[in-house]
Amino acid sequence: MREVLTYSRRGNRFTPRQAESWAAHHADWVIPEEAVDRPGFALAEWFGREAPLIVEIGPGIGEATAVLAAARPDHNVLALEVWLPGIADSLWRVAEAGADNVRFCSVDAVWTLENLLGPASVAELWTFFPDPWRKTKHRKRRLVNPANAALASSRLVPGGAWRLATDWADYADQMREVLDAEPTLEGGPVERWDERPVTRFERKGRDVDRDIVDFCYRRSDQG
Repeated sequence: MREVLTYSRRGNRFTPRQAESWAAHHADWVIPEEAVDRPGFALAEWFGREAPLIVEIGPGIGEATAVLAAARPDHNVLALEVWLPGIADSLWRVAEAGADNVRFCSVDAVWTLENLLGPASVAELWTFFPDPWRKTKHRKRRLVNPANAALASSRLVPGGAWRLATDWADYADQMREVLDAEPTLEGGPVERWDERPVTRFERKGRDVDRDIVDFCYRRSDQG
C-alpha cells in the first residue's frame, strides 16, 4: 500500500437498487480485487477478447462510462473505481446502454497502472472530475502529479490520448503545469469534449458557477 493515496474509501452500503444491480451484473462485469494478485492474471481474459484498451480512472456512478463505452464496442473499457456503491450504480447504467465491453475493478488506479498494465498498452485514458483535494495539506494526494503523469504516459500507445476534465480552477492550473512539463506528452486545454455527457459532478460545478476545463494530451511518437 502506498503511503499517499489519491482517494479515500467512502461507505459501501448499497441502496436497494444498487444491491439489485450488483446481484445481477457483478459476476460478469466486476473483476474481484483478489483476482489481480493471482499468478497469471491476464486482463484480456476478463473481457473474453483482445481489443484496444481504454482505462477510466474514477468513473463515479458511470454516467460518462456507459455512454462513451457504448459508442466504442470495438474497445475494452477498464473502469477503476474504489467506491463500491458507485460501481453498483454504474452496472445498471452500462447494462441499460448495452455497454457489455466494460469491466470494473476497485483496485487503486496508480497500482494498476504500475503492476497490471504494460508500457504502450492503453489506447486512451479518461480522468473526469478527479477528487480536487481542496485543502492545501491534502493536495499531495491529487492524482495528477509529475510521477503519475510519467507513469500514465508510459502506458499510452504512441498518439494515445489522456482526456481530463475538472471544475476546480487551481487543479486545472496544476494539471496544465504538470502535463505541460511531461516531455512525452503533447497537448493542453481543449474545447469541451462533446462526446462526454454532462455528469452530476459537472452539474454541481456549473450550479456554483465554476468553470469546467477540459484537457487532452497525447503520447508523443518520440516518447
